[in-house]
Amino acid sequence: MASIFTKIIKGEIPCYKVAEDDNYFAFLDINPNAKGHTLCVPKKEVDKLFDLDEETYNGLMAFSRKVALAIEKAVPCNRVGVAVVGLEVPHVHVHLIPLNVMKDMTFQHKISMAEEEFETVARKIREQL
Repeated sequence: MASIFTKIIKGEIPCYKVAEDDNYFAFLDINPNAKGHTLCVPKKEVDKLFDLDEETYNGLMAFSRKVALAIEKAVPCNRVGVAVVGLEVPHVHVHLIPLNVMKDMTFQHKISMAEEEFETVARKIREQL
């Protein structure tokens, strides 16, 4: 059965897409820690980060770096944090989280955003790519 992220990549579930290339896909987290919280995923569905082949792993990190640099330009923050937890969805995903305070990284403090805010943030990040 396809993961929710595979369904997002295939367009079966809507998302706020930030970036895409032949192998990777980035979209806003709909339950964000901070405005601009983005998930980067390989299009290849693999459950665990270190089960990725070396080329896909390195490609995901390079893609995530590119997206993180765009987030930093688009969203007011002190820096962009990165986390790979992987317990919620069995599909490798890198969390890119704009940080202003440490609690932004804890996954215990979520924010609410309106649809228009998601659309605006996604557009601002895309414009920086």
